[in-house]
Amino acid sequence: MEGLTSGSRLERVLHSGRFAVTAELNPPDSADPQAVYDRALVLSTVCDAINATDAAGANCHMSSVSMCALLTRAGYEPVYQVACRDRNRIAVQGDLLGAAAMGVRNVLCLTGDGVQTGDQPDARPVFDLDSITLLNAARIMRDRGCFLSGRKLETPPRFFLGAAENPFGPPYDFRPQRLKKKVEAGAQFIQTQYCFDLPRLREFMQRTRDLDLHRQAFILVGVGPLRSAAAAERMRARVPGVHIPDEVIRRLRGAADPAREGRQLCVEIIQQVREIEGVHGVHVMAYRQEESVAEIIERAGLLPRRAKPL
Repeated sequence: MEGLTSGSRLERVLHSGRFAVTAELNPPDSADPQAVYDRALVLSTVCDAINATDAAGANCHMSSVSMCALLTRAGYEPVYQVACRDRNRIAVQGDLLGAAAMGVRNVLCLTGDGVQTGDQPDARPVFDLDSITLLNAARIMRDRGCFLSGRKLETPPRFFLGAAENPFGPPYDFRPQRLKKKVEAGAQFIQTQYCFDLPRLREFMQRTRDLDLHRQAFILVGVGPLRSAAAAERMRARVPGVHIPDEVIRRLRGAADPAREGRQLCVEIIQQVREIEGVHGVHVMAYRQEESVAEIIERAGLLPRRAKPL
């Protein structure tokens, strides 16, 4: 791994060798900043950083950069998710510079889900950049101190750059190669799609190790609790890139308390993920279930988060 580039807490945790925990903060449909603070408070004591999502699933909510402004104001460690779907390179570079000025250090570069998956499918998509060219743009701003136009920045941003990957979507042989391209473009950490299929994850990580990518970027595996078999089926059908095996749905359907069983399944997955060589942490995605994240992290044996000074 290269040396520290941002000074962010998440970067320091990962470089220290500790198993990292990040979690998504689900954005409110509200102009009240307290809605962000309340949800962040639940996550702050059990996570090393909090992801501010950027219109995930192409559904409109409070903007990611605005949530990051509120999180940094309150002293939390945000991960600024940036999707290419809605802004061109001029707007994206301006947002990156503004986020850095507010103290944002962690940036997750995403292509973004297509507008047809969201609640406003008539919106006009942009996709001027994709995740790889966005990574390259952010790295140029950081390392060369200029915009893509070549115009110099007075003060370059300090970023810890990340990308997403989906080990569970075909074509499976392509996924490690896609990850390699993202690392070469500047990704220093990776957050994966939800993991409900451990054999598939192990195969992906074997290929990742074969390419030596686990030594070039920190890999955090996505996990999350399922409320019920019906919720799992809806997620599998409607959320792009999510793979949930039939045996997981059967387990939830047969449980006396499906929500409790879903949390237990998440705990078990985290415990097994920790044993896979090359995995550096987990990324918890609990849609509208922030209160369950602390329970899951504690039961998985990942507390306390701040036992060692950094």
